[in-house]
Amino acid sequence: MNRREFMKRSTAMGVSAGMMSSVRSSRVPPSDRITVGIIGSGARAQQLMDAMALMPDVEMVAVSDAYQGRAERARARTGGRAKIVKDYKEILADSQVDTVLIGTPDHWHKTMVVESVEAGKDVYCEKPLTYSVDEGLEIVDAVKRTNRILQVGSQGMSSPTQEQARKIVQEGKLGKVTMIRASYNRNTASGAWIYPIPPDASEKTIDWQAFLGPAPDHPFSRERFFRWRCYWDYSGGISTDLFVHLVTTIHFVMNATMPKTVIGSGELYRWTESRDVPDTVNAILIYPENFTVNLSSTFNNQSSSESGFEILGTEGSLVFRGGEIRYLPENNYEDNRWVVRSWPEELEKAYYNDPQVQQQESPWTWEPQVKTSLNSWEEWGQDATFIHARRFFDAVRSRKQPVQDARFGHHAASCAHMINMSIRDGGRPVEWDFNRDNVKA
Repeated sequence: MNRREFMKRSTAMGVSAGMMSSVRSSRVPPSDRITVGIIGSGARAQQLMDAMALMPDVEMVAVSDAYQGRAERARARTGGRAKIVKDYKEILADSQVDTVLIGTPDHWHKTMVVESVEAGKDVYCEKPLTYSVDEGLEIVDAVKRTNRILQVGSQGMSSPTQEQARKIVQEGKLGKVTMIRASYNRNTASGAWIYPIPPDASEKTIDWQAFLGPAPDHPFSRERFFRWRCYWDYSGGISTDLFVHLVTTIHFVMNATMPKTVIGSGELYRWTESRDVPDTVNAILIYPENFTVNLSSTFNNQSSSESGFEILGTEGSLVFRGGEIRYLPENNYEDNRWVVRSWPEELEKAYYNDPQVQQQESPWTWEPQVKTSLNSWEEWGQDATFIHARRFFDAVRSRKQPVQDARFGHHAASCAHMINMSIRDGGRPVEWDFNRDNVKA
C-alpha cells in the first residue's frame, strides 16, 4: 500500500473508531470481550488501537508509555475508559488483562514478550519481533513453554492481494521462480524517521530510564526518544523496519523459511544528522529453494523506482505496487535470425527448412491463438492492519497459533539481523544453520 492510500485508510479508520467506541458496550457483554493492555502507545500502536476499536468484542483497558502525551492521547482513543499506568509491569500483573499489544522500540521486544507470556498474556508484538537473532529462540521457547498465543505485526501478509499472490505461486503459474526483487524507497525527512518532536517533550514528560531499559546508558535525548529507529542502540534501521515487511511477504508467498546465505551493504550518504544507521541498504538473500532475493532501499530518491515487489518466474511475473498485484506472462519465442544469418547461405536455408525450427522460431507458421497479456487484482474494503489484528484475536479465541507466529517472526527478523551483521562486517557473507535455527557460528 502506498503512503497516500495508507493515510486515507488510516484516517477513515480513526473516524470509524470513534463511532464504534461509543456503541461497543451495548453490543457485546463484558464476559465475552477480550481485554487488551497497550505497552508503548506511539504512532503505530495508535493506528492498531483504531483498528481494535472497530471490533465490538475487544476492549482496551490499560495504556503505558514513557511519554505522558502519547499515553493520554491513547487513553482518549478508548473514550477515556482505559487507565494509564506508569510501569508496564502493572499491566502484566493485572488479571483483568487478557492480551497485550507491544508497540515499543525494538530493543524492548524480547524482554516484554517473554515477561508477558510468562504472566499468562497473549501477545501482539509489532515487527520486528527481535533486536538480535538469539532473542528469537528465547521467544519461541517461552511461547511454547507457556502455551500462549503470539502474533507478529507485519500486516501485509493478511492482505487479500498477498494471499492471491501466494495462490498463484503455489499453483505454478509463474513456472520456476529464480529471482525476486523488492524495494522500499523514500525521499523525505519523515520517511527517514526524522519525525517532528512534540513541543512539550522534556525530562518532565518523558521517563528516559523507562525508554532506555536494556539499551546502553545515554544522556537524555529528545531525538533518540522520538527518532529511535535512527540509532543502532534501539533498532536495526532499514533492515528491521522496512526489509522485515518485504521478507515476511516473500516467506509467506513463496512458502520459504530462511535464506542459506545473506550479503549486505549499507552506507550513510545524506541523512547524517540525528542518526548512525545507514540511509541506503542493499542485500542479497540466497534461498535453498533455488531462488535469490535482491532487497534495496534508499531514503534519497523515490521517483525512479516505486517501492514494491517483482517475483520473476520462467512462465510469468507478479508485480506488487501499492494495493495491486499484476500477473504478466512471459509469452516468449526463440529468434536466432541475427546469429544464423551469419552462417553460409545454404546452411541458413537448411536451418529454417527444419520443421522443428519453424515451429519454435517462425511466428508465421503458428496456428492463430490468443495470448494472455495481463491479469491484475486490487484491494478494496478493510485494510490489512484491521484484518491482521482481527486474526490475532481469532487465534486468542481458538487457541491456535496464527500464521505469523513466534518462529515465523524469528525468521523474518533474523534475515534483517543477518543483513546488518554483513554490513557491519564489511560485506562478509552470513550463513544460516538450519539445524540450530540460528546464524552459523
